[in-house]
Amino acid sequence: MTPGVESTPTRRWLARLSFVLAGAAIVILLAVAGLKSLAMLAVGLAAALASLAAAYVFLSRRGPLRWLALAVFVLAPVAVIVVYAFRDLLWVAVLSAAVWLLAGTCARLALAGYQPDWRMPEHPAQPAARHPYLIMNPKSGGGKVGKFNLKAKAEQLGAEVFLIGGSEPVDVAKVAREAAERGADLLGVAGGDGTQALVAGIAAEHGLPFVVISAGTRNHFALDLGLDREDPSACLGALSDGVELRVDLGVINGRTFVNNASFGAYAETVETPAYRADKLKTTLNTLPELLQGHRGARLRARADGTQIEAPQALLVSNNPYGTGDIAGLGRRMRLDRGRLGVVGVIVGSARQAAGLLRGRHSAGLAMLTARQVEITADTPQIPVGVDGESVLLSTPVTCAISPGALRVWVPRDRPGIPAPKPSVNWSVLRRLAGASRPG
Repeated sequence: MTPGVESTPTRRWLARLSFVLAGAAIVILLAVAGLKSLAMLAVGLAAALASLAAAYVFLSRRGPLRWLALAVFVLAPVAVIVVYAFRDLLWVAVLSAAVWLLAGTCARLALAGYQPDWRMPEHPAQPAARHPYLIMNPKSGGGKVGKFNLKAKAEQLGAEVFLIGGSEPVDVAKVAREAAERGADLLGVAGGDGTQALVAGIAAEHGLPFVVISAGTRNHFALDLGLDREDPSACLGALSDGVELRVDLGVINGRTFVNNASFGAYAETVETPAYRADKLKTTLNTLPELLQGHRGARLRARADGTQIEAPQALLVSNNPYGTGDIAGLGRRMRLDRGRLGVVGVIVGSARQAAGLLRGRHSAGLAMLTARQVEITADTPQIPVGVDGESVLLSTPVTCAISPGALRVWVPRDRPGIPAPKPSVNWSVLRRLAGASRPG
């Protein structure tokens, strides 16, 4: 029996069928196309490499060359289709691809349920909060606090609400700490992930439950907690009928983070003043210098016992993101594994950009987990994007994980985390296909 997968007759035959179909896809190419199949493979591979190289040039150059690269990126797959059509091989490619797709579908069905522990355990939200204190940012998320009438709804549930206002910056950590010292027995935030992280640190410090209200723009933390991002007022259900999740907190040079800390290319982009106004344009204008090594500190990272030399981009996350996510834009199935996710990217040429196609096995990509990461640089200070907020930190920068530090209360009735789609692990599939009938 394969560990993590219940070996049933249906699963075994689906696994075996996936191998049969995968072999059939190859046979179709060889039997119908003959030697032409090698040419088909060569053309397809060349087009894939050309597209990846064009993507790198688009990101790393400006002016006409950038737009020429974009044209190559778009037209390369079109050229493959045209070549196949002229050689009367298009139908062969489509048929083979369809059989491959069917093989993958059978494989995923056979491996369904391979990740049985993707949900975080729930605990009773006790005792009931008598003096909840919520901090709300009326400007966050384009004014969601006012749009959803969050202040009045929270006060109806017995919460004291502090509205961030005025032209002067507010020290939300200080506000939260003073509320805890005055007797608040629950802290919460309606705002962006950066504000969530600051107040979450105070809640963890005082052992208080914490409530996340998805009133920010992106709400990545709320997403990974399974909260409703479309209706922030639904998050207030945690005060009346909630359950407790015990999640980890990331710590960077003594400051907490709930999502990630980014270094190098991404952090330099976040630091740019125009980033908030136009993220896409700012990123495209900043990346050329970064990828060509004309800007930014030279970094070095040590994740537990593993050294990562000169990454141009480094992402350290509070628990790892889904496999293959090198930008921190995906989601984390669980926030209670007690491990930092670490992704280091080194791309200095079209060849290395194309090499990222190999995923975890690429020479330019390091993906691992660790309990502590130390980042050094050839400058005394470096910009770091902490939960999307740019800060300047003195080197060395140390990231660590604080397991189970935060007691998050969430509504019992919430969207939740969807079951992850099973990835095709061919070695597991092979063991499942060869499993004998029990008994």
